[in-house]
Amino acid sequence: MDILFAQIQADLRSNDALRQSSALLQALQQSAAGRDISVIAKSAVEEIVASPASAVCKKLAFDLIRSTRLTPDLWDTVCSGVKTDLHFPDPDVTAAAVSILAALPSFSLPKLISDCSAEIASCFDSPSDNLRFSITETLGCILARDDLVTLCENNVSLLDKVSTWWGRIGQNMIDKSDAVSKVAFESVGRLFQEFDSKRMSRLAGDKLVDSENSLAIRSKWVSSMVDIVWKKRSALMARSLVLPVETFRSTVFPLVFAVKAVASGSVEVIRQLSKANTSGANAAVVVDSNTEKLVGVSDLVTHLAPFLASSLDPALIFEVGINMLYLADVAGGKPEWASQSIIAILTLWDRQEFSSARESIVRAVVTNLHLLDLHMQVSLFRRLLLMVRNLRAESDRMHALACICRTALCVHLFARESARRGQKPLPGTDIISLFEDARIKDDLNSVTSKSLFREELVAMLVESCFQLSLPLPEQKFSGMESRVIGALAYGTGYGALNWTEPALEVVEVCRPCVKWDCDGRTYAIDCYLKLLVRLCHIYDTRGGVKRLKDGASQDQMLNETRLQNLQRELVKDLQEVNTPRILGRLIWTIAEHIDLEGLDPLLADDPDDPLNIIIANMHKVLFNLDAAATTSNRLQDVQAVLLCAQRMGSRHARAGQLITKELEEYRNHAAADTVSKHQTRLILQRIKYVSNLPERKWAGVSETRGDYPFSHHKLTVQFYEPSAAQDRKLEGLIHKAILELWRPKPSELTLFLAKGANSTSIKVPPTAYPLTGSSDPCYIEAYHLADTNDGRVTLHLKIINLTELELNRVDIRVGLSGALYFMDGSPQAVRQLRNLVSQDPVQCSVTVGVSQFERCGFWVQVLYYPFRGARGDYDGDYIEEEPQMMKQKRGSRAELGDPVILRCQPYKIPLTELLLPHKISPVEFFRLWPSLPAVAEYTGTYMYEGSGFMATAAQQYGASPFLSGLNSLSSKPFHRVCSHIIRTVAGFQLCYAAKTWHGGFVGMMIFGASEVSRNVDLGDETTTMMCKFVVRASEASITKQIESDVQGWCDDLTDGGVEYMPEDEVKATAAEKLKISMERIALLKAAQPKKIPKTQEENESEEEDDDEEDDEEKEKKEKEKEEEKKKKEKEKGTLSKLTAEETEHMALQAAVLQEWHMLCKDRKLTKNN
Repeated sequence: MDILFAQIQADLRSNDALRQSSALLQALQQSAAGRDISVIAKSAVEEIVASPASAVCKKLAFDLIRSTRLTPDLWDTVCSGVKTDLHFPDPDVTAAAVSILAALPSFSLPKLISDCSAEIASCFDSPSDNLRFSITETLGCILARDDLVTLCENNVSLLDKVSTWWGRIGQNMIDKSDAVSKVAFESVGRLFQEFDSKRMSRLAGDKLVDSENSLAIRSKWVSSMVDIVWKKRSALMARSLVLPVETFRSTVFPLVFAVKAVASGSVEVIRQLSKANTSGANAAVVVDSNTEKLVGVSDLVTHLAPFLASSLDPALIFEVGINMLYLADVAGGKPEWASQSIIAILTLWDRQEFSSARESIVRAVVTNLHLLDLHMQVSLFRRLLLMVRNLRAESDRMHALACICRTALCVHLFARESARRGQKPLPGTDIISLFEDARIKDDLNSVTSKSLFREELVAMLVESCFQLSLPLPEQKFSGMESRVIGALAYGTGYGALNWTEPALEVVEVCRPCVKWDCDGRTYAIDCYLKLLVRLCHIYDTRGGVKRLKDGASQDQMLNETRLQNLQRELVKDLQEVNTPRILGRLIWTIAEHIDLEGLDPLLADDPDDPLNIIIANMHKVLFNLDAAATTSNRLQDVQAVLLCAQRMGSRHARAGQLITKELEEYRNHAAADTVSKHQTRLILQRIKYVSNLPERKWAGVSETRGDYPFSHHKLTVQFYEPSAAQDRKLEGLIHKAILELWRPKPSELTLFLAKGANSTSIKVPPTAYPLTGSSDPCYIEAYHLADTNDGRVTLHLKIINLTELELNRVDIRVGLSGALYFMDGSPQAVRQLRNLVSQDPVQCSVTVGVSQFERCGFWVQVLYYPFRGARGDYDGDYIEEEPQMMKQKRGSRAELGDPVILRCQPYKIPLTELLLPHKISPVEFFRLWPSLPAVAEYTGTYMYEGSGFMATAAQQYGASPFLSGLNSLSSKPFHRVCSHIIRTVAGFQLCYAAKTWHGGFVGMMIFGASEVSRNVDLGDETTTMMCKFVVRASEASITKQIESDVQGWCDDLTDGGVEYMPEDEVKATAAEKLKISMERIALLKAAQPKKIPKTQEENESEEEDDDEEDDEEKEKKEKEKEEEKKKKEKEKGTLSKLTAEETEHMALQAAVLQEWHMLCKDRKLTKNN
């Protein structure tokens, strides 16, 4: 291999272009094979890039550079070679030099662009198509990135140049060369995409904080390009038609984005964000009329529509279809625009083409379903459900189901309202149309099924009904509310008041779900029963069907009759319930809301009478002893049935007689435990009381509340049960999809457009920490930004030369510790800074990845060369440096002289930065808490300063001075489980939940004593408060990292507010407190005054003779009587006669004795061990 590399290097040193090109091709082949070609790359830089060579060799050399890693010195050589090539007379050589600009590292690109701005601008005027193509493509990739935007923010002259370059790129869209025109369209489209998503900046590794000025700069570029596209739209559409058909796809998005921005008016808001001078901007911009905007949109649709039908390229059909859907909801949009696109996209599905985009096809169709007319919406329901069923990705499947269910409910409401107004009812608009397909209908009616799709569909329908019942924020549409958009607008607006109508149809259609056998899963059936209970409560089914004279409308009477019939059908289904957990819940749902007074008394002996069926199934639940803990929850089921028995027996006389017989039998059976027997006796007494006094039914029955008291969450012991885990997963997916659709969070751009530049979403840069001392020759401060999406951390450094000299070169070396790693696998990063002027700050940054939850940090070294030209023997401090870098340093030592090394303080990444807040319900948190295997406990202390009377007075009005040392926890990436914060006079308990970047779960509880309990605020004193931290995690490695440096963890959590206290000190402090408390109790006992009557009697008895023993016995009896009287008086009174101080001392004594008992136990254990 060394012989081959030597041959390649020899060929590169020759001046023969053919030998050089063949050598570069061989080097690229070795690089593709995974071999280290850094030695060849050095020769290529020195012999090809930095020297005159042919365009082909230059291009191959730049390709070789992209495939390997260069040192900073070699990058400097590349930059000098590029500057030289920009003046080269051969435009192909210049085009090759321009192409490498996009690959230059971010620390060297800005200076090169600033120095060569004139040469770059001249490339746009070149007669060479190749050079114009290269400059348009390269600048289109670079200029939309965050680092260039930040550079322009600090350099006004460069901002003007870049704005001019964007104008030239816009003009190149109608260039005579097809290749230049295509790449110009792509560049403009990339700018528009970057304004919304910042995809290119993320790929480039830029993690910069958006400031108000950078947003204004990007908005200025976007608004100018939108104006160019809008003004020249006719020419651009004509130019795109003469492009080769395979390149037409790149012209679609820029045209659609610009036309949509103008037609919807969003370009006006973008102009406001750009902070352009109002006088100049308003003078230049001519506001188009609504007619002209509509004509522009219509022209663009006419331009795009033929490609939906005539094109054979699936990617082009998909691109045109998606963008036409984007145009369909502008002002004056037509349903045909959406229907044409959706039909074309669905045709791709039928042809089984573009199969890699199955999820994208379904998402595009269901997201824009509301833009179609009602006929087409209804016709698509069956087909879409079959398509959704076959999607692999769960999140896409749930999103599509949520869109379909929402549209179906809204179409149902809209069609019913249209029928009320006298229009002809449209067939297929009922919810049952979702289940018309034979496969879905069979799946719904079968007892068992291999797939989860039927559970997903039923649960999503029910959850959508609940969302329809909630008040929604006002929805604003960008276009006129035609009949197409009107279905969704009506369904989620005024029509949502009638949400019970589609909900009633949902519970009718989904009734077979109560008979499912889902292998222990109950989430979908629980959702169904929850909706049924809500509807029964709203329509008051317990009171029977209302009549006209009671004020009921025809619709209400019809709905109540349907609900009564549904209840009777469910009673019959009780015999066919296949999930043991569901039987008790279904009995409760029916028995709580059924109309017992409406039952036929003549059918009392009929086994098919609903009451007889309910009581027979109650008997089955009460006497079922064979149920395993994994299949049923006997405790809960028995409690639910007993509660139903009490309420049914109190509501109806015949039910009371039958239930009394059943309960008497159950009470004397071995199936009843002690608690159930006592509860049964109480229920029997209540039923007997109500039967004797019918007017006092309230003793045994209450009104319905519409709440479903059961949950699919199972006991903590059963956490590892597969069915419970599947239920939790399904619930999480459905809730996430529902919230994303019904209550979406606005993006940052949406907030900017809505609130303007004053939006709070503009981030404030974090606090920078100094890494050097004030007397060091170079001052360095640093801050970091964490990107949780990509799992990256970016360290931003600011270097200031504090000497009076101008430093020609400064090397910043960054090493890593812990779980950090560089993207290219190198052991360290080196940033070379040139010509540092005194007191002039210079910025640089390093982006790294994080592999796991572990303590990590950056180690920074600064090497600067004040002794230029002197000799030295510095060999570097890094053992793992590459031989190539060592050779280069030895070669440059004579020129640069000995470096001065400044080792900086390490920059530690807080462990809390590697956490994400995990929203979780309190029930779920406390169910999950005991099952977390890894535990870490420690004690912390913080100082609390009393603020006198003001704090005590403020406490009465809710401004309690709690947690003064834990205030900074609110800014950390933890989710507070709010409903379980306990704040009392005695103390507090806080619960937090988080997840690591890599999926591990972290739960934390904090226990502590309240500041108020220490009486600190009675004066301006300071006291030390103690709090206990308990951390539980899903992996032992997480708690191991926390325990490795507990004080560091406390500092990360509380910003230095809590100090870790070792266990030895905790025990010593507890023993000291105990000793002081015991001494106080002894003093109190010793200081108790003797009772006066007793001393007088004793004195009298001492003065009398010894023979008077009878008198002493009388006196003792009198004393005992007096004590008994005092006890009786204390028992009669509601308030104790003890003072507050005495009560506190008694409580203190009890606490001390308990603590003493615990210490004694600990001592016994230690002795035994």
